[in-house]
Amino acid sequence: MIKDFKAFIMRGNVVDMAVGIIIGAAFGRIVSSFVNDVLMPPLGRLLGNVDFSNLFINLSGKEYETLAAAKAAGAATLNYGLFINTILDFLIVAFAIFLLVKAVSKFQKAAAPATKDCPFCCTAIPIAAKKCAHCTSELA
Repeated sequence: MIKDFKAFIMRGNVVDMAVGIIIGAAFGRIVSSFVNDVLMPPLGRLLGNVDFSNLFINLSGKEYETLAAAKAAGAATLNYGLFINTILDFLIVAFAIFLLVKAVSKFQKAAAPATKDCPFCCTAIPIAAKKCAHCTSELA
């Protein structure tokens, strides 16, 4: 059983998938930091000094100045500001993956075919052929 597991885990696609997951998790942290530390502060300032990470609806009925104070008191809150940050994280990651897939697919264009079929005998001949080597027909 251990031998089968070792053979499974050492297959190329499993290792590639593991590397992709690790890099994806690191990329997600980078994007989260970008959204929380770079993108949201200027956006909040443009919208009237709003701190998105501190936007919440208090469900407990008491007043709290900040989300941290409400959480410290154990109050039930609806954290819609953090939800907005998470949506922006997702959109940025999705857009970056879209651009990456688009770039990779651009480099992986299908190779031009090396042969074509003779219209007279239907035999495969080189693309540059002017005359079929099998039936000796002239090709246009």
